[in-house]
Amino acid sequence: MNKTLKKNNVFQKIGRMLKLNFVKLLRSSEGANKVALGFAIGFGLEMLVISTAGLIYVLLIPLVRLSKASLPVAIIGNLIGKVSLLPVILLPLALKIGKLIYPGRVRIVNHLRHFSFTDLLHGDFQGLINLLYGGLHVLIGMVILGSLLGFISYFVVNFLYEKEKNRRLKKRQAKFVW
Repeated sequence: MNKTLKKNNVFQKIGRMLKLNFVKLLRSSEGANKVALGFAIGFGLEMLVISTAGLIYVLLIPLVRLSKASLPVAIIGNLIGKVSLLPVILLPLALKIGKLIYPGRVRIVNHLRHFSFTDLLHGDFQGLINLLYGGLHVLIGMVILGSLLGFISYFVVNFLYEKEKNRRLKKRQAKFVW
């Protein structure tokens, strides 16, 4: 017999990936606080990836280690933040928040020069400075949004983890009742 394989569309694949990572998160063996803190750090730092051109990943492991959170859960939180496309959706809001916090106009020095990794390797940081100054308002807004979303996600994940733990405990107790 020829079995026809059903192809899932992109949205179904993303949904399945989110569900798989969330199940991995809830079945983590660490305590609720470690899991929630790791998720909050990973999810919050994902909001800063675009505005820092990926340099924020340098802080992920030290931040998780200093806070004594779970690194695998932080990576899962980062993946969920990446797949949800929330950082891209929140860019216009971050720009408005950044301009509200820092209303000054950012003057870019030598703005005709483009960013180049070869210049950076030769010690010329002017392109990197221009890149960072150009997105200063977005960076300020994304720091605020990332902190806020990380703070909220801590309590949500802590609640869901405890709820799932209690559900599994009740299921296990019901199994052994004579």
